[in-house]
Amino acid sequence: MESLRPNAQRAKNAITLIWIVLGIEIFALASGLLQYFLLQDAANGVLISEESASANDLREMAIGIIYTIAFITSAVTFISWFRRAYFNLHLKVSGLSHSEGWAAGCWFVPIISLFRPYQIMKELYVQTKGLIIKNGLAPYGNFNTQNLGWWWALWIINNFLGQFIFRYSRNAESIDQLTVLTIASMLNNIVGVPLALITIKVIKDYSKMEELLPEIKDEDGTNGNSTSQAI
Repeated sequence: MESLRPNAQRAKNAITLIWIVLGIEIFALASGLLQYFLLQDAANGVLISEESASANDLREMAIGIIYTIAFITSAVTFISWFRRAYFNLHLKVSGLSHSEGWAAGCWFVPIISLFRPYQIMKELYVQTKGLIIKNGLAPYGNFNTQNLGWWWALWIINNFLGQFIFRYSRNAESIDQLTVLTIASMLNNIVGVPLALITIKVIKDYSKMEELLPEIKDEDGTNGNSTSQAI
């Protein structure tokens, strides 16, 4: 029978990358505000020097590239942690709603990605807490699914804003269009801050509960305290 696989380091990696993304969100918000003021000056007839315009574009491009790299890396580390957590739960609970592979794949399937990751995360919380209580162990703190609703709502809003920004940017050329694009980007950054914070809390809370899984007996009655060294 397979053993539980370590997931603490994956959780730490995911949290670290989310903190980095959070820092970039704040820098991007400040940069967007500077661009907004520049566009307002241009709309009001203020002469904008070529140096100022070029510096603004270079700054925005650099932040955009850094953010994209950090976001993709953060997504990879988060999904790796998420999939490993669901794998470990499969070893303790039979008949979970989805396969372990879906914990990663569901993020990339249109329409399904709007609800399946939330369903799996909620199942992780509910099933793990149920196991811990059933085995007479004390659950960690106020461990419930209340924060998951906020987490997923912010993720959906962030996702839709990102889609709007991507599509709108293709044809944004006038000052008014660039202003709308800048405002949308700043809103996306603003949403990204609480999203990052609540995602960190979601990972930390579940990780505390996951630490108790080795103390829980398997369904065949054996003690499941063995942990694979696979990373």
